[in-house]
Amino acid sequence: MTHAWRHLDRDCDMSRWPHSAAWPIGSAFLTGALLEISTHPKPGLVTPRSTGAHRDMDLQSFMLSSAAIAPCLYQCAEAGLGHAGPVPALLPTVREIGSRYEARLLAATAGVNTQRGLLFSAGILSAAAGLVLRDRPGCEARALFDTAAEMVAGICDRELRHPGTRAPATAGETLYQRHGVLGIRGEAEAGFPTVRDHGLPALRAACGSGVPLSRALSHTLIALMAATEDTTILWRGGPDALGFIRSTARDILALGGALMPAGMNAIHAFDAECIARNLSPGGSADLLAVTAGVHVLTGGALPPAAAHSTGSAPDLTPTH
Repeated sequence: MTHAWRHLDRDCDMSRWPHSAAWPIGSAFLTGALLEISTHPKPGLVTPRSTGAHRDMDLQSFMLSSAAIAPCLYQCAEAGLGHAGPVPALLPTVREIGSRYEARLLAATAGVNTQRGLLFSAGILSAAAGLVLRDRPGCEARALFDTAAEMVAGICDRELRHPGTRAPATAGETLYQRHGVLGIRGEAEAGFPTVRDHGLPALRAACGSGVPLSRALSHTLIALMAATEDTTILWRGGPDALGFIRSTARDILALGGALMPAGMNAIHAFDAECIARNLSPGGSADLLAVTAGVHVLTGGALPPAAAHSTGSAPDLTPTH
């Protein structure tokens, strides 16, 4: 066995805790990742039917990266379950685990960034869920978000507002210097308000509306796009592009989003326009995966897929 395989085996050895609550935690966020990548339509994003506004990634890129980062989610959950010190003291452990799996993600995709933002968010939330479930039998969304915020407290000051003489090392740090946006660090430090106030309510409403699962997720994505300060859009197109994305998403929600035929038609037109403008709301996509993961973790039910739906809502996805 090579040194690399010994390292991999050590990281992925789950036999030490076969009945751990880390399993349902990690599985919930892996479910969120898989649901996000399998959803269609998603304006400008990779789906099973489109590469969106991308030439360097496709559905299989996301399948490979999801498989690469899956063990990270379980390990972060287990780190939270086993943590005995102050909540903020858990963050360095989570970041170290995440750093290892970021390297594996990039190795799996030949250097293409498919899910680094999700790796950060889902890693933090998996660890926070471990902390919550360490002390109580269930995990409610409010406790999860509050614990995540406590864990990363001060991260924006340390890494964005007062980085010292260190040059920007990530796109998020560069965008803070250009536009003053806090990105996913700010979202986490505030307790994931975009997921809490926009993603989860939209997903719950869609799940109760009778539409198939993919349409419920498309609807949730549009709700997130209307609210997210999406740094992927800012990186590609600047503030004007972000304004276009958010205002168009709000207009689609006014039509009923993916829950209504007019909204679905508008989503398909929005997709074509995003592709033409080379815009891909990757930050919103990451938050869709987080939203679905939190929904599953906290006991939320999901509607059946279109092929098995017995509801009255038709599948409005074009076949061309």
